[in-house]
Amino acid sequence: MPVFSYLTIQAPAQGIYKEKGSKFLSFAYPVKTEEDIKEKLLALRKEYFDARHHCYAWILGPEKKLFRASDDGEPNHSAGDPILGQIRSKNLTDVLIVVVRYFGGVKLGVGRLVTAYKTAAEDAIASAIIIENQVTVQLNIQYSYEATPDVMRLVKEFDLTIMNQEYNNECLLSFTINLSNKEPFLDKVKLMRAMGTNVQVLTID
Repeated sequence: MPVFSYLTIQAPAQGIYKEKGSKFLSFAYPVKTEEDIKEKLLALRKEYFDARHHCYAWILGPEKKLFRASDDGEPNHSAGDPILGQIRSKNLTDVLIVVVRYFGGVKLGVGRLVTAYKTAAEDAIASAIIIENQVTVQLNIQYSYEATPDVMRLVKEFDLTIMNQEYNNECLLSFTINLSNKEPFLDKVKLMRAMGTNVQVLTID
């Protein structure tokens, strides 16, 4: 089944957790690409250069197929996985969460580390505004100049986001459409063609 929408966060958010002198500063970011993630991680490492650990997890894409978790020197699965678990528990994607730890001089043990990283990540998410985004696809249609009024009605009916327009003997319109509206839109174009309107879909990305 295709994924028509997904949950993410609207803007960066922060949280904090303290345990036996250690401070766990958490940062949640909306991200779109692995390059975005690298930039955010680099900026945090520069700003909090004196922290012992920068543990993180991220998920990308509507289908959540791309993800990663890093313990950054903490015991295996004690940091990255609990952070990743919090992202998944809220059904989020296109999200990076980084937890920066300042060691307080007392070792916490794996169990308390898991709780600390989980709680810090949870606090950052709790401070964020969660939004629902629609999955979109880009389409291109070609039509005669005379069909322009009919095409503009399509734009309004399906709430199309126009990317580019070209007006010649044969006009071209590039736009994005919610994936949930794609099949109804294609059906409408077929109906218009059957009724004699000169309009056709060129490509489907």
